[in-house]
Amino acid sequence: MLYKHLKDVTDDEKKKIFSRGGELANVEDKVSVILDEIHNHGDEALKKYTKQFDNAEIENIEVSRQEIDEAFYNVDEAFIKHLETAAYNIRKYHESQLPAQKWMSETLPGIELGQKVTPLKNIGAYVPGGSASYPSTALMTVIPAKVAGVENVSVCTPPRYDGTVHPITLASARIAGADHIYRLGGVQAIGALAYGTSSVKKVDKIVGPGNVFVTTAKMQVRNRVEIDFPAGPSEVLIIADESADAKMAASDIVAQLEHDPNAVSILITTSKSLAEKVNQEVLYQAKSTPRNDIVKKSLKNVVILIADTVDSCIEFSDEFAPEHLEIMVYDDEYVLNRIENAGSIFVGNYSPVAAGDYASGTNHVLPTSGYAKIYSGLNVNHFIKYSSIQKISKEGLENIKDTIISISEEEGLYAHSDSVKTRFDE
Repeated sequence: MLYKHLKDVTDDEKKKIFSRGGELANVEDKVSVILDEIHNHGDEALKKYTKQFDNAEIENIEVSRQEIDEAFYNVDEAFIKHLETAAYNIRKYHESQLPAQKWMSETLPGIELGQKVTPLKNIGAYVPGGSASYPSTALMTVIPAKVAGVENVSVCTPPRYDGTVHPITLASARIAGADHIYRLGGVQAIGALAYGTSSVKKVDKIVGPGNVFVTTAKMQVRNRVEIDFPAGPSEVLIIADESADAKMAASDIVAQLEHDPNAVSILITTSKSLAEKVNQEVLYQAKSTPRNDIVKKSLKNVVILIADTVDSCIEFSDEFAPEHLEIMVYDDEYVLNRIENAGSIFVGNYSPVAAGDYASGTNHVLPTSGYAKIYSGLNVNHFIKYSSIQKISKEGLENIKDTIISISEEEGLYAHSDSVKTRFDE
């Protein structure tokens, strides 16, 4: 853990903070070899690498509708209701993001300009899995795509050792509206979605979180498909003053740490008293949490900083551009209005990251590693495209005729100029 005043942080310490727990291993060559084999050998390569990496022999790559339905009805009914509650909230939030399907506006007499929205046809959603189940990720990746109007959403998720997919993952994908589910994980899943095989439908875009292998594979297939954004270890930054609850803040720090040993948790506060209490509370909670083996490893990535002013906290946060930003201050509107770089923002002591992770309705697939400076979290706009429209009468074209001719001829594109002139030839 790093605990000190912001002004005393050395350049080396700052560099370490902004490296997000250290550089990830370079796996580009390994990933490239696997992708090439999948591209050339399709299903045969998918089965080979599933055996190698997931220790599972699979016969049918796609999960049958019968298997999905059986899983749904075998999951505890009370848990299904919780999934449906979360799905409802996620769907409602993303429906509010939908743009107008088409609009037109007259900008000059005889010139109508507008825009048409069209959903992508085929989307691939990566849902981590294997022995564990991450139903929330199935909901977060599939539901926005379906809200946007995507015709086909294919889910890839790693199988368990016996070749089956965790029933809770299947149930959540069914609730979300997935059209196809494939028992594939890791690089082989990304390759299958990007290239298509006999069993797997090729997609136009791949979304969803994953480890360094999955992220590297997504980056390498961008000449074939689009992706949402690069993703790294999970992270939270908390801006707080003396109004914050130390126990609550510490619990959110520990919650991020349990993701993996590279997870990053930062508190920057104007209150020395709060910093001391949070520091003690983090160490206490880290001992008692069920995943304390992982938390202990990631404690090295905890940073507690004391700043002189709230403005200094805001400046540091925007430079870091966190995946998750929590604001625990008296004047939270002041901070919220000034923040520019954050994947998802949680305001107040009773707005933990876990709310957005599971049930409030916002999306938890978010840019990490500073990418919040240039990327938005997963939303409806990731699944649609915009086409501009112009509807121009002769009168309208005459209004801009001279401008078109002048600029096109200056660029030496005389056929462009003639295409306008010919419309006014007697």
